[in-house]
Amino acid sequence: MHFKVGVLGATGIVGQKFVQMLEKHPWFKVTALAASEKRVGKKYGEEVNWLVSSDIPKYAVDMEMLPLDPKYFDVDIVFSALPADVAKEVEPEFAKAGIIVASNASAFRMDDDVPLIIPEVNPDHLKLIEVQKKNRGWEGCIVTNPNCTTIMLVISLKPLLELGLKYVKIASMQALSGAGYPGVPSLAIYDNVIPFIENEEKKVETETLKLLGRFDGMQIKMAPISVSASCHRVPVLDGHTEAVWVGFDREISVEEVSKAFESLKPLPLPTSPEKVIIVRKEKDRPQPRLDRDSGNGMSVVVGRIRKSDRNEIKYIVLGHNTVRGAAGASILNAELMVKEGLIKK
Repeated sequence: MHFKVGVLGATGIVGQKFVQMLEKHPWFKVTALAASEKRVGKKYGEEVNWLVSSDIPKYAVDMEMLPLDPKYFDVDIVFSALPADVAKEVEPEFAKAGIIVASNASAFRMDDDVPLIIPEVNPDHLKLIEVQKKNRGWEGCIVTNPNCTTIMLVISLKPLLELGLKYVKIASMQALSGAGYPGVPSLAIYDNVIPFIENEEKKVETETLKLLGRFDGMQIKMAPISVSASCHRVPVLDGHTEAVWVGFDREISVEEVSKAFESLKPLPLPTSPEKVIIVRKEKDRPQPRLDRDSGNGMSVVVGRIRKSDRNEIKYIVLGHNTVRGAAGASILNAELMVKEGLIKK
């Protein structure tokens, strides 16, 4: 049985990735695409500046783009790739109309009654949906996935919690596609590194605590760890690389951390990779060009695990920012909601 789905913001980089990843999905069938007002009524294939690596899926080429208004949608789920300011206004209208919103936008991530989900990390936080519906009087709901940088980091942190994780420091090297289209001007990024990304460090530092926190029946109690981030844009097309330092409440070994990474189990969901975390043993891995497509872009890759101090380990983690870090994250969240019986026919 297929659920009917739509994509909001279908012409942007993340919207295009939704359109691509939903082709031939075993559970979801795209029946609606929406974009900015100037594109309403036009064919997707004629309007979109296609940026992903393969051709526009045939199913989408002649689809007529709809307004960002739920009255035009006959769907069970919408995937939102909208800018945050637009999502703030549009996504609640879909939730009020009884539609599940699986959002990649940042607008509602840190709201107390909105689940911020990575399925392998905190699936129990979906229980916030009932709190949200009660608070807001919605028939539908909004469920969000984290910032792309946060996702790679938190997937690697989840198995370390049981080892006594106390603090995290991260320096990111973020791909150009994370800035959207047209993104960073070529003369600004060529032969250069830009050591500032608006609001990025705050997102990493706050979203991490919510994701690793505990649901108490009404809200999320933030994880009792400290997170410090420094975020940087680099001249790489796809794939965020992050240097991470993690401190523990006891002496820790490289072997313990490596074993913990490999213990994180995949979920029985269509978009889930066979391995959530892939540990590379080579001294110069992971690298964006070599590793970003691991697990069809849904695995994160960890390498260079080494001791920094008695109670501290440092490592590199990498993931595909528009797949695991964006569209794939929202799709996986929707699959989890189906599996948990939160989306029904």
